[in-house]
Amino acid sequence: MSHAAVSRLIVPVLGLGMIVSFASSYYLMGVLAEPLAAGVGTSPGVVFTALSGAFLVSAALSPFGGRWIDRRGGREVLSAAAVIFALALTLLGLAREPILMVAGVLMLGAGMGVGLYGPAYAVLVALHGEAAKKSIAAVSLLGAFGGALGWPLTLAMIETLGWRGACFVWAGAHLLLCLPLYAAVLPDGRAGGHRPASGPVRWDGTMIRLAILFAGAWWVATAMSAHLPRLLTRLGLTAAEAALAAGLMASAAIAVRLIVLAASGKGSPVAAARAATLLHPLGALIAFVGGKGAAGAVALGQGAGNGLLAVASGVLPLHLFGRENYGARQALMLTPARFVQAAAPAVYGVVLDRSAGLALLVSSGVCLIMFAMTFGLRQRPGL
Repeated sequence: MSHAAVSRLIVPVLGLGMIVSFASSYYLMGVLAEPLAAGVGTSPGVVFTALSGAFLVSAALSPFGGRWIDRRGGREVLSAAAVIFALALTLLGLAREPILMVAGVLMLGAGMGVGLYGPAYAVLVALHGEAAKKSIAAVSLLGAFGGALGWPLTLAMIETLGWRGACFVWAGAHLLLCLPLYAAVLPDGRAGGHRPASGPVRWDGTMIRLAILFAGAWWVATAMSAHLPRLLTRLGLTAAEAALAAGLMASAAIAVRLIVLAASGKGSPVAAARAATLLHPLGALIAFVGGKGAAGAVALGQGAGNGLLAVASGVLPLHLFGRENYGARQALMLTPARFVQAAAPAVYGVVLDRSAGLALLVSSGVCLIMFAMTFGLRQRPGL
C-alpha cells in the first residue's frame, strides 16, 4: 500500500480506536454494571464506586500521559493503551469476586488516562500542525459513535454471549483490531513534529480559564450521562419516553460534529466554544417553561453543547498556543476535569433528589461559569 493510501487511513483508524476505547470503558458500565455486580456477588453501587475510582486513576495519570505523548508520539501511547484496556477487560471477564472486579475497573481508568482523545489528536497535530483542526473534528465525530453504539453493542453481546463474553469481545477488539491497525497505519515519532519543545508547560491565565471551562463541561457531561433518563422522568416523561428522549443527546452530539467538520476553518474556535456553553442552559430553559412536551430539549441542548466542546478540547489548545508541547498542555488542561467528573454522578444525584428544577439550575449555573471563562482567551503572540 502506498504512503498516500496509508495517510488517508489515519483518521479512520484513529476514529475506530476512539469508538472501541470509549465504548469499552467510559460507556461500558451503563449496561454492564448490573450483570457484572450480580456475577461477582456485589451490588451495582460498588461497581459505580469503583468507576469513580477509575476516573481518579485517569486524572492522576493524565499529565504523565501528556508528557509521554510529547516524548514518544501518539502511536506508542495508543498502542500501550490498547494493551491496558485489553488486560483490564480480560480481568473483568475472569472476575469471580469483588476484589478482582475492582482491580479491573481501576485498570480501565489507567487506560482512559492515557488512551482516549489526547494521543489521537497529538498524532494529527504532529502531522498537520496548526492545520490539524479539521482532522481533529473528524476524529471527534467518529469517536462520538463510541457513545451512540457502545451501549447497544454491549447490550447485544451480553444477551448473546453473557457479560463475561462481552468483556472478552471488547478485549479482543483492542488486541486484534486496534493494536495491529495502530502499528500498520499511524506514523511514529514525538507529537511535536520537528519543532523541539521549549520547556515544561506552565499555568497562566489562559490555561486556568481553559481548565475551568473543561472541568465544568466534563462535570455536566458526566452528570447527564448518569442521570439524564431519571431527570427526564422527573420532568414528566414515562420511563420509555425518557429513554427515547435521552437518545437524542448522542444524536445531537454527532449532528453538531458533522456541522463543525463541514464548516472547518470557518469562524473562531473561541466563539464556537462560547456558544456551546449556552446550549445546555437554553435546553433547560425550554424544558422548564414548556413542561413535559419540551423535556427533550434538555437532551438536545446537552448533546449539541457537549459535541462542540469535545472538538474544542482538541482545537482550543492548538489555536491558542500552537503545536509546541501540545500533548502535555492538553493533558494538563484536562486534569482538573478528570478529577471533578469523579464526583459528578453522586453530587448531581443528591441535587436531583431534591427537585428536577434545582438540578437544571445547578447544571445551567455551571455552564454559565464556563461561558464567563471563554472571555479573555487570546492566542499566544506570534501565532
